[in-house]
Amino acid sequence: MSTQDVLKNASTLASYNVLLQVMFRVLTFLLNAFTLRFVSKELIGVVNVRLTLLYSTLVFLSREAFRRACLSGGTDHNWRQVINLLWLTLPLGVLWASLLVCVWLWLLEVPDPHTIPHYGPAVGLFALSALQELLAEPLWVLAQAHMFVRLKVIAESLAMVAKCILTVVLVVSAPQWGLYIFSAAQLVYTGFLVLCYVVYFLRFLGSEEANSKCFPLQRMADLLPARVEGKLLIDWTLARLTWSFFKQSFLKQILTEGERYVMTFLSVLNFGEQGVYDIVNNLGSMVARFIFLPIEDSFYVFFAKVLTRGQHIRQQKQEEVAIAAEVLECLLKLVLVIGLIITVFGYAYSHLALDIYGGSMLSSGAGPSLLQCYSCYVLLLAVNGVSECFVFAAMSKEEVDRYNIVMLALSVSFLLLSYVLTWWAGAIGFILANCLNMGLRISHSLLYIHRYFLSSQWRPLHGLKPSPLVMLALGLSATLTSLSEGMFCCDGGWLLRLAHIAVGAGCLLGVLVTVLLTETKLVQFVQTQLLPRYGKKHT
Repeated sequence: MSTQDVLKNASTLASYNVLLQVMFRVLTFLLNAFTLRFVSKELIGVVNVRLTLLYSTLVFLSREAFRRACLSGGTDHNWRQVINLLWLTLPLGVLWASLLVCVWLWLLEVPDPHTIPHYGPAVGLFALSALQELLAEPLWVLAQAHMFVRLKVIAESLAMVAKCILTVVLVVSAPQWGLYIFSAAQLVYTGFLVLCYVVYFLRFLGSEEANSKCFPLQRMADLLPARVEGKLLIDWTLARLTWSFFKQSFLKQILTEGERYVMTFLSVLNFGEQGVYDIVNNLGSMVARFIFLPIEDSFYVFFAKVLTRGQHIRQQKQEEVAIAAEVLECLLKLVLVIGLIITVFGYAYSHLALDIYGGSMLSSGAGPSLLQCYSCYVLLLAVNGVSECFVFAAMSKEEVDRYNIVMLALSVSFLLLSYVLTWWAGAIGFILANCLNMGLRISHSLLYIHRYFLSSQWRPLHGLKPSPLVMLALGLSATLTSLSEGMFCCDGGWLLRLAHIAVGAGCLLGVLVTVLLTETKLVQFVQTQLLPRYGKKHT
């Protein structure tokens, strides 16, 4: 597969993933708005913080390192050995599940059974749902490596829709079930994921399409672990790389979910406060998750395929390095502009957004301040995601091992900062700690990228310099929307709120027009590489 084909497929994957994440965020947004009317914020806190943390920790520690290692180098693997390696995620998941369930049941504070019933069974069911999802891991890696761009979208869409429907039905018809409602919905979600992948590969393997693409497997039995004649059971080079990523993933999980670990293990907030924080966190991260995360995941695959891990830039194919540099520059410019827009408009519209979404339960107290701080944090999330996806694709195994030490220091400092800042500033302390740690991670990634391209003619970090006119438009928008908030929002009626919204819409339109007129290279990149209609032509 040529570099241009890889880029086209990665762009298509990013486009579909963005659409998928948009749907996920919108459905979750609507589901939370609906369930807030039927369940308590304490129940929301237990589900969205405590139980979701159990699930995410289990699946992340069980599979993340395997995914990163096995996707390095694209399809140039002995897939029999790779599949054998990937099946190790299941026994590893069982070990993690046994440990984590004991911690969640016996070491953490147990919610009041009268307020939040069925906590013990819910812990077991959430762990079971994580193990159920690990059954599809070999299929997921095969699909990603061979750019099956529609499969992930269809599978996760069907699973999410099924989860939402079941949650709504049970919340309305049997609210007394408590945590059983969300446990059943989670099991349905992971079950649908596995089922969709199995059904797809049952149809695909052995078909004419598979033969024309020279797909390395012929039948479903090939997806089970088996010995490779004349070869080792697994590829030990990949296994060692997996171990390096595993050490790193453990630390990255602490950084990613650090505030939830602090809330869960140190009890700095009660369950009700955790519920409010999680709702605000979901609102604040909505755009970051459905735009930045899919771009990061998809273009990690692109950079990993185009660049030779650990090899000096002059020893690689220069045309491929040139494409990688140009893509990195455009991606940095794209996420920076989006992050700046979110920061400017998020600050002025946080109070209104929370009032519309959850009423006085969210818009009173610390909610608006939390969302305003989070809108600033999104800018750091944007830059960090793209810069790290390049760095992790280009690093050698030795560099990955050295970076683990950096991640360890960041993890320890984050936990300490979270505890201290939360004691000082309440829930806002979590966001401040995240900002400080994200700034350090960005500094490391940008320094690596600068050194990587130092001996070449390419300077992708120029993508972090938006045009002066764009910055001027953003500055004017920040001023006008802040004045509008003071005049129109949010104690008056709907007419004043609509006036505030109209001011923001006009300012946003002005910013977008300025971007279209001044950032022509960025606009061309988005039109040719990211828009879904372009991706469909190359599917």
